Amino acid sequence: MEVPLSHGLASRAAALATGYLCYRRGSPGRGLALRSLRRARREDIDDVGHKYYLELELEDVLDKDSTVNCTAEVLYHLGNKNIAPDVQFTLEGELKNTDEADNIFYNRVKSLEKELVAENIPDSHGNVPPEMEPIHLLAWVASGYVIWQNSTENTKFQLAQIKHVKQVKRSDEYLEFDYMILLHDMVSQEIIPWQMTVLWHPQHGVQVTQDSRQPKHASG
Repeated sequence: MEVPLSHGLASRAAALATGYLCYRRGSPGRGLALRSLRRARREDIDDVGHKYYLELELEDVLDKDSTVNCTAEVLYHLGNKNIAPDVQFTLEGELKNTDEADNIFYNRVKSLEKELVAENIPDSHGNVPPEMEPIHLLAWVASGYVIWQNSTENTKFQLAQIKHVKQVKRSDEYLEFDYMILLHDMVSQEIIPWQMTVLWHPQHGVQVTQDSRQPKHASG
């Protein structure tokens, strides 16, 4: 069944697919955002759930001219709120190589004498300091995991802001950051504080080792 592209169901499935893709393919040098939804179909699978077939165009957050087409399938499981939706995707074409940017960031953080700490990214005017862009993109990528794990057909999450981020000292080669982020649910207009612990290494990608929804007052 074709779903009108203007319909909330289509845009919510597309937002989830984009978050998942960003988590799988993003880095401090690359965040992915949805530029356009080209097509959406929905299939109701008895006793299993609702499956969406999507055709998307994604853009690089830092380089809006760098786009890639993608097909994705999203399956929302019936009834069980504890199972993350299944997402599969195929990219058409290549994403821009970010090895150099990733390695520069990695080496910069590794050479810091004190652990990195920052807050309110972007600021109230929407500005991200250039030196904080990789930290922002890392949160963008990691929040894709949180979005994927917690989305239903009735939610549409997006990272609104990093309230606070602190680097955690480690003895191995990974970088670890403890983030408090604000997620915006475009459906309910709710702003939700969320804590996430993020590991990253240029060769091994992004891992979210723990995350938890926080009470509202935690964002104060």
